[in-house]
Amino acid sequence: MAQPQSGKTSPAATEKDSVYAFLTSSKNAGNPYVEHLIQQINRLAEIGRALSGEHDLNTLLEKICDEVRKFTYADACTLYIAKENQLHIRIFQNKSMGIRRGGKTGESINMPPVDLIESNVSAYVALKGVSVNIPNVDDTDLFDFTGPKEFDQETGYHSTSMLVCPMRNHENDIIGVLQLVNALNPDTGEIIPFSPDYVSLTESLASQAAVSITNARLINDMEHLFESFVEVMATAIDEKSPITGGHIRRVANLTMVMAEALHKSDKRPFQNIHFTPEKFHELRIASWMHDIGKVTTPVEIIEKSKKLETIFDRAQFVDLRMQYIIQSTQLKAAQTQLKLIHDGATPEKIKKLEESAAKTIQELKEVREFILRCNEPSEFLEDEYIERLQKISKKTYRDEHGNEQPFLTPDELKNLSIRKGSINEQERQIMKNHAQITLDMLAKIPFTKKLKNIPNFAGAHHECINGLGYPLGLQGEEIPFEGKLMAVTDIAEALTAKDRPYKKAMPLEQVYKILRTMVANNELDRDLVEFFINEKVYEAYQAKHEIPDSAQPLEEPLKNKKDP
Repeated sequence: MAQPQSGKTSPAATEKDSVYAFLTSSKNAGNPYVEHLIQQINRLAEIGRALSGEHDLNTLLEKICDEVRKFTYADACTLYIAKENQLHIRIFQNKSMGIRRGGKTGESINMPPVDLIESNVSAYVALKGVSVNIPNVDDTDLFDFTGPKEFDQETGYHSTSMLVCPMRNHENDIIGVLQLVNALNPDTGEIIPFSPDYVSLTESLASQAAVSITNARLINDMEHLFESFVEVMATAIDEKSPITGGHIRRVANLTMVMAEALHKSDKRPFQNIHFTPEKFHELRIASWMHDIGKVTTPVEIIEKSKKLETIFDRAQFVDLRMQYIIQSTQLKAAQTQLKLIHDGATPEKIKKLEESAAKTIQELKEVREFILRCNEPSEFLEDEYIERLQKISKKTYRDEHGNEQPFLTPDELKNLSIRKGSINEQERQIMKNHAQITLDMLAKIPFTKKLKNIPNFAGAHHECINGLGYPLGLQGEEIPFEGKLMAVTDIAEALTAKDRPYKKAMPLEQVYKILRTMVANNELDRDLVEFFINEKVYEAYQAKHEIPDSAQPLEEPLKNKKDP
């Protein structure tokens, strides 16, 4: 009965050097066996270098199996990864049967995991940390080969020789197992036992593979950690203001949908625009970080839903003031009327006083309603409304102390006269400053080589083709392509958002009209805007992320509404 052969872990580097020196010494020159062994050692070094340069885990696992099969002349290879007291099959290959499952290119694997019990050869290797070399599985009863035999029965395959090696990482932990089946004679293709010489070399390869897997996992974990941290920061900024909650996430999702559409397009002028997985990742992080500077923007500006609003809506003060003026006027008219009656005035004179007072009070009520209406944000406030506000601000009344006061203070007039939206010019500059702060904050992060363009991409989403954007005033080709892309998606999201206090969500036809107007003003890239519209990018985003169409028909502009 054949006995399993146990191998040791990879020898120390100095031992390897001494073995290699012995093999290459002059007295071994011309020995075919020695020359073949030297070739295998050199091949092992080449494989190690190839594995160390791969960081995608699925690609790495597939490459490990491909290389170890070639290295040992094995027909089949199964790679197990240890997880939660089980061995999970990640790669399953059988060259003669044309089977490739798992990895980047293979089919999915539906095989159950292997429990860590010593009767199973792979589990035994994982538990004991030793290699097992079996010349013929039919000649041993040391292990339970139910699994391979069931596979052979179902497929007609014949599992004969087997070499199973532990995958030991740099911390001496067993992270997985390599199971090789059916060594083939490279000249005849005949199934032969795995050469004992391959045990130590395969263990060395398995250990290199384990270290590469650990490194790939670490890199993937770090990238995932960084991306999660970025998303948490972006979510925190959005949650800082419920009014704009979700804006960053929506812009990021819309940006990636458009980037994917550009990547797949073969239409001019974007037929040569292609994003590698690394570029997609870089753009995704940049889009998540494009508004990071808003962490410093005062909440009362972000959430300013009315023109007179600061920490609260000062329209309440104006309303109380106007009510005071109306009541004071009513009281003064009543007092005058009583005096006329006391003095014996004619009914005609008293009626004339009543009519005059009623007219004045009605005018004051209209002024009150007009002011409150102007406090609402609008798409555009016409000159006639601003002129009327200026006239109202010049009117005065006497307060309870007899002091003369204006109907509207200068600051109230300034804010009520805002033509579009709800923020004044000073507040707009504070809002715009978030782009410069975004650049400043991102400049302090030591991005890796793959992410080095994030500050340029994220900081350019408010730049304009005509050079009138901010924060750097870039123009034309000075603006990175990804920045131009995010400029389109950021504006489109803002126009369709249903959580803005100063407007309702716009229908897409209106959004497209505004985007094209911005192109005509040389603010946005014409080709990107037309691609966004013609390729129905927003509709694709809605479908992918299950975004309902919440846009409402636009209200009439303020100028078309009847004066109160």
